[in-house]
Amino acid sequence: MSADPGTTSQPQTTDIQLSNPARWRAFGVAAAVAAITILDLSKVNVALPSIEQALGAGSTELQLIVSGYVLTFGLFLVPMGRLGDQRSRRALFLVGLVLFTLASLACALAPNIVVLMVFRLVQGVAAGIQMPQVLGLIQQIFQGAERGRAFGLFGATIGLATAFGPTLGGLMIALGGPEDGWRWIFWMNVPLGIAAIAAAVWVLPTTRVHTGRRIALDPVGVILFGITVLALMWPFLFTTGSPDDDPRRWWLLTVFLLFAGLFFAWERRYAAQGHAPLIPFSLFRIGSYRNGTLLATSYFAALPALFLLTTLYLQTGLELEPVFAGMVTIGFAIPSAIASWVGGNLVTRIGRPLVVGGLIMVLVSAIGLVLVAVFATPALTPWLMGTVMIIGGLGGGLVISPNQTLALADVPVSSGGLAGSVGQLGQRIGTAVGTAVALALFYATIYRETGTRDSLAVYHDAYLIGMSSVAVFIALSFIVSMIDLSRRRAAARDADADEAEQRRAGPT
Repeated sequence: MSADPGTTSQPQTTDIQLSNPARWRAFGVAAAVAAITILDLSKVNVALPSIEQALGAGSTELQLIVSGYVLTFGLFLVPMGRLGDQRSRRALFLVGLVLFTLASLACALAPNIVVLMVFRLVQGVAAGIQMPQVLGLIQQIFQGAERGRAFGLFGATIGLATAFGPTLGGLMIALGGPEDGWRWIFWMNVPLGIAAIAAAVWVLPTTRVHTGRRIALDPVGVILFGITVLALMWPFLFTTGSPDDDPRRWWLLTVFLLFAGLFFAWERRYAAQGHAPLIPFSLFRIGSYRNGTLLATSYFAALPALFLLTTLYLQTGLELEPVFAGMVTIGFAIPSAIASWVGGNLVTRIGRPLVVGGLIMVLVSAIGLVLVAVFATPALTPWLMGTVMIIGGLGGGLVISPNQTLALADVPVSSGGLAGSVGQLGQRIGTAVGTAVALALFYATIYRETGTRDSLAVYHDAYLIGMSSVAVFIALSFIVSMIDLSRRRAAARDADADEAEQRRAGPT
């Protein structure tokens, strides 16, 4: 498929020719850094009570510690993806990694909650700089079936990081104690970051394309895009389900609609003038990319919320220690890693049906978790939940990496970083929306029923109602996957019909 007319002035990035060991060394560094980035999305959640106790933080400050990272992460993904496609992915990767390491050090040393919040935002900026370069690099150095295997390993790495985050965070709290355990969560990023910087300097290939022309990043588009994303994510990121939530925040969705329209109009005009727009909307005319991005957005509205609600139920409902509550997700993490590798190897042969099967397994797991919470005894619940998580992990491994491979399969390599960034932005928006909906339902049920029923029964209802939103988002992903499967089968039938017609016509 041709690129957007407005992208003609950008350099044409080509596949990088590296030896097989060099490709996989570069992949290993990139995937490790992506894992560190994703870990910071989940491991900090379990540290919030410790931060509250140590720094005297209020609910708004604690919310910013979590949501601020997601917000700045999402804001920088697309501009940095575009910049990486146009300039040097290696240079931006190193800039993001150095900034992330320094911000982690500042968070670990923070004397008060204001300093911690500021550098948590900087961490999100750094994550938004480096993550698009990881995806663009994988797209650029691997081709064909090997690209599927690479995304399979990448999905396994991200799945492990996502699921092990709460366990790792809980372990740091247990080792460091309630006063300093949260600092250990940030301290661990420093040696990991230094090691990653050294490895990146050594093994990452140069990706700069020398064209003799200076490429400018669309400044008006960047501003309009930033306001659009901020207005969309803000009201969801600051939804907790508490009666004290300010309802006026929802007016920001009106701002979102206004600036989304302005951004779309500006980008079309900018492209028509022969410039490279921030987002070439022709990407969404690629059916596999459009459907894959929608599927991932809906799926990530479900999965982080599933982990969060389960951890909250175990910690607050069953009063389990953070480290033990987090360990339940290990049942998801290890099978997910194995299934991601298998899925990455099978996706080029099986295609979209692999993802459909994975989504069914994740939905079965979500229903099973609710049944365990409601009907099992408190002593057995963590063990049974960990067992049910195995089904979800096997299914989840067949969703994330195969879907990533299918979504990017028809995207030009010159737009790989940008396409991956838009997909990651969809995942961050999905996480913000899905978590907000699930938490609002969970806490609203607790506020409504506390004092009217037995405490454990209240948490049963809260978990059931919160998880209903998780099931809805998984079901939406399933619907999108079936639409894409139907599209692919129709395209295959048309191709077979054309081939048969050509055979009947014979040589001309």
